[in-house]
Amino acid sequence: MSGTLPGDPPGGRRALAVWGIGVSVYFVAVIFRTSLGVAGLDAADRFDVGASALSTFSILQLLVYAGMQIPVGLLVDRLGTKKVLGMGVVLFTAGQLGFAFSPSYGMALASRALLGCGDAMTFISVLRLGTRWFPARRGPLITQMAGLAGMAGNLVSTLVLARLLHGIGWTAAFAGSAAAGVVVFVLLLFFLKDHPEGYEPEPVTHHGAAYVRRQIAASWREPGTRLGLWVHFTTQFPAMVFLLLWGMPFLVEAQGLSRAAAGELLTLVVLSNMAFGLVYGQVIARHHGARLPLALGTVGATAALWATTLVYPADTAPMWLLVVLCVVLGACGPASMIGFDFARPANPAERQGTASGITNMGGFVATMATLFAVGVLLDATGDDYAVAFSSVFVLQALGVTQILRLRRRAARAERERLVASRVSSVHVPV
Repeated sequence: MSGTLPGDPPGGRRALAVWGIGVSVYFVAVIFRTSLGVAGLDAADRFDVGASALSTFSILQLLVYAGMQIPVGLLVDRLGTKKVLGMGVVLFTAGQLGFAFSPSYGMALASRALLGCGDAMTFISVLRLGTRWFPARRGPLITQMAGLAGMAGNLVSTLVLARLLHGIGWTAAFAGSAAAGVVVFVLLLFFLKDHPEGYEPEPVTHHGAAYVRRQIAASWREPGTRLGLWVHFTTQFPAMVFLLLWGMPFLVEAQGLSRAAAGELLTLVVLSNMAFGLVYGQVIARHHGARLPLALGTVGATAALWATTLVYPADTAPMWLLVVLCVVLGACGPASMIGFDFARPANPAERQGTASGITNMGGFVATMATLFAVGVLLDATGDDYAVAFSSVFVLQALGVTQILRLRRRAARAERERLVASRVSSVHVPV
């Protein structure tokens, strides 16, 4: 018997090419999303705002992103990938252009909200595109590779956009980068297809409020969906907080590094993320039982390195410790992708978008809460980063508690589905 399940799409070069177009959209969205991470200090000067107001940029963007996840999942399940990705490109490109020309803090906030709305439509669409074009056994690796493309976008914003910002100025850098949105929109419009020929999904016969309620309720009832959400919640946010906004100020203001040195450490987080993504994807594809140990191990290592850095008995932590911290933070993104490896097998094809949306909310809700907490605590304590970053441990403890509570229930349901699929496959000709 082949390793491909009955009814699975074939994969191959055509699948890789089409999926690559979807991934390129996500790549550009991440460049735009993380552009504030290298421009945080410039934004504070440009709009004359403090730490709390600065954190509001990322919080609002992530609030919109997180709030859009379930609606986007429903849209993807109903309309398909191409239409939702197209809407996303238009919105996040408009948001990046608006941010480039914003004359005031209020208009800049509105632009980041628009960007967050478009960004929210990308990753879930790319995940669904992967399930439509590749066999199920490739799922873990395809998910990690999608995350890897996102980290490549983060790398571009860290290396390229940061230099443009300090070379040609705010408006030219942000407006110029928006051209990438136009390029991927053209590629999407002419070359992207939702699925291979002969693998059309079953038509959805019921729409409206009843359909929405059924999709959400059925996805949420699955323990694997809830476990996926909490894995994503617990693993993703420490690195996101560091890369999106507070890493550069922490390294420059609290650790006394130059902007160049801080930028190199942020780059190290991204490179480490890409390396861990390749490793985690291969390990999980071969050993499905490694999912939870990898996720919990990443949480434990992140907490240990954060604690060591924050309580180090000197005014600043040594460079070797900051390097190790950044390497470990790089594992957070790939660990968060494991959440989708719990949610995906727990839901049928017609609920993949909705289940992915629920899962994807987790890390962004945690990131949003931590960004806000750090900003408030910095203002309240006179920029005491040790106190502000201690908020990370509170959310990690909450997430680990929920993971441990749900793990057995999800494992039992997954075993039952596996047995049922083996029984039914006996009657399927291969």
